[in-house]
Amino acid sequence: MIVNSTPEGSAPRRRSARGEAARERILHAAVEAFAKDGYQGCSLARIASEVGLSQAGLLHHFPTKEDLLAAVLEERDRLDTRRFLADGAEGIEILTALEKLVEYNTYLTGMVQSFTVLAGESTADLHPARDWFQSRYETVRTMIAAELRKGVERGEIHPDTDCTAIAAEIVATIDGLQLQWLLDPKKVDMPTLFRNYTTRLRTAIST
Repeated sequence: MIVNSTPEGSAPRRRSARGEAARERILHAAVEAFAKDGYQGCSLARIASEVGLSQAGLLHHFPTKEDLLAAVLEERDRLDTRRFLADGAEGIEILTALEKLVEYNTYLTGMVQSFTVLAGESTADLHPARDWFQSRYETVRTMIAAELRKGVERGEIHPDTDCTAIAAEIVATIDGLQLQWLLDPKKVDMPTLFRNYTTRLRTAIST
């Protein structure tokens, strides 16, 4: 399980501009390292070397490897949430917001790759990110299903639509397309394929 390294009841340390810049470099290097070799396959020493720090210097910013993993996952969530909430879409228009998010992710290859690698690794019982991914998937499915139910209440979506099942299907489609896009980006047009999927879905569930 990923845990917060800040002691309970203590105030977070203020970071200097120089410290914040170093932290961002470490985070970027970790994203690339996790994308290439996974969490288990890369070392803190290697990541530190990539940004010109000693391992002790890296540990000043991220006391453990789990802390660094948590920061990478939080950064992915921050980018997704910022983009997703910016649209303020509700009801069936959640599909349009998700289309924009999928297109936006084509500009974040390293982050998408690291997320995909870590998600696959997290299926192992003892992986430190397992709880995080379980919670995240449940949260995303619940959020999408809630918006679809708003569409039912507004009369936009058929009342017999299984919103929970559709939400799980949407998440599976996004993740599956991301994997295929990462493996063969020239042949797999992720945004177009996802829009084709949501067009069919919109036709199937709309009133």
